[in-house]
Amino acid sequence: MSDGSTYRNPVLHADWSDPDVVRVGDDYYLTASSFGRVPGLPLLHSRDLVSWTLIGHALDRLEPAAAFASPRHDCGVWAPSIRHHDGRYWIFWGDPDHGIFQVNSRDVRGPWSAPHLVKPGKGLIDACPLWDEESGEAYLVHAWARSRSGTKNRLTGHRMSSDGRELLDEGKVIVDGDLLPGWFTLEGPKLYLRDGWFWILAPAGSVETGWQGAFRSRDFFGPYEEKVVLEQGSTGINGPHQGGLVTTPAGEDWFLHFQAKGAYGRVLHLQPVHWPEGGWPVMGDEGEPVLVHARPQLPQQPAESPATDDGFPGGRYGRQWQWTANPRPGWTVAHGGDGLRLTCVRTPYADDTRRLPSVLTQRMPAESFRVEVELTLDSEELGAKAGLAVLGDAFGWIGLERAEDGVRLVHRYAEPVAEKERDAAHPVPAPQGRARLRIDVAPGARCRFSYDTGEGFRPSGHIFTATPWRWVGALLGLFATAPEGTGPAGTASFTTFLIRHSQITPRETSRP
Repeated sequence: MSDGSTYRNPVLHADWSDPDVVRVGDDYYLTASSFGRVPGLPLLHSRDLVSWTLIGHALDRLEPAAAFASPRHDCGVWAPSIRHHDGRYWIFWGDPDHGIFQVNSRDVRGPWSAPHLVKPGKGLIDACPLWDEESGEAYLVHAWARSRSGTKNRLTGHRMSSDGRELLDEGKVIVDGDLLPGWFTLEGPKLYLRDGWFWILAPAGSVETGWQGAFRSRDFFGPYEEKVVLEQGSTGINGPHQGGLVTTPAGEDWFLHFQAKGAYGRVLHLQPVHWPEGGWPVMGDEGEPVLVHARPQLPQQPAESPATDDGFPGGRYGRQWQWTANPRPGWTVAHGGDGLRLTCVRTPYADDTRRLPSVLTQRMPAESFRVEVELTLDSEELGAKAGLAVLGDAFGWIGLERAEDGVRLVHRYAEPVAEKERDAAHPVPAPQGRARLRIDVAPGARCRFSYDTGEGFRPSGHIFTATPWRWVGALLGLFATAPEGTGPAGTASFTTFLIRHSQITPRETSRP
């Protein structure tokens, strides 16, 4: 934000991918893609469209459960849509490997219904419902993933039962991007009714290089006219597209969308929207995204953003954390004090953090920041280890490992093509089995690792540049593992997890 009368984009510099938004009364609720992380379908709340807080999740576990017993970082929940109808909140999404699902609830904070499979099939993504309150008709539109179906660049429409549980026809292609000169990778549709028109807002042109399109028709099944309504133009905001439209009580329209920023994921932008008489929506500054703009005509709220810090009171972790797969009993240990106790989970993948289902993760929250946590390795198991990680297609972590001569501080990494991690610095003794761990992140997602085993912080290794997965930004993670075997392997304790925004500029350093 810039001052009290304006805001600055992005309003959230974190990976809130493929956002959608709904207004209910004076409250705004946003959800986003959560892919293979659990819990899924994050729920954010705002009253001014600028300050947002995370209030929960709508999906406790991914279904089918067996398919998400191990990490599937780019799969799972793609591009959800949130709506409010008949006194209930509804979220629809497409899982590219299983089909279109929905959940619903009377209260946005839950409990939410169990996931219901509305349309099974491969490559069905980016689903959005619409209830026509005047006619009583209900509709659904979705896109296609060519990687699973062999089809892309098309939007398919269905009539839907009013209870949102089944589709009433075989579906029809209502927008074929192959017939539109220059349009490719048409996806992410959001469906609206306005002034007697069916409107579909849908991005095209691919994630990093694309634009936002608008389509309109007097009939849901078409034919549709099209127009580009937001594109990069002369700005530095690449690929501005895919999001949700919302109208305030004062009659203002706003568009929340993402911008792809590499390892930081897809960060959240807010664009003003106006509608010339009888015309098309004009987003941003005459179709180009704004960097600074007057705030919405809404009661200004205290500056807030989703929580990052965690003292783990009572051994519990906050709602900002997500596992890399469906969690299993025993990954955490309940206790009466503060601090998170992770079980050293026995695994054949102890040398590849990307393959661990038991990593507790959260988003990178800013372009520059410092993260710190204190770790104690309680396990006596030889080879047990625990640490603080930056997790992506490549990963790096710093932490503690139980060796024959005691506990040592270790720092390791793996490149995208590597199947096994390597030392990033020489191990050093950690006589008390305890260390304070730190990662400084600077622009470009350059990460400097440091540690304190009792003599003050010292840098470790060279600068590591975080990388995303294909669709997911890099993540911060806490983990504890042990080699394969039988019986309990002990625990590791994390306390006082803190993130501070900063203007860190790491320099290439190695441990003295």
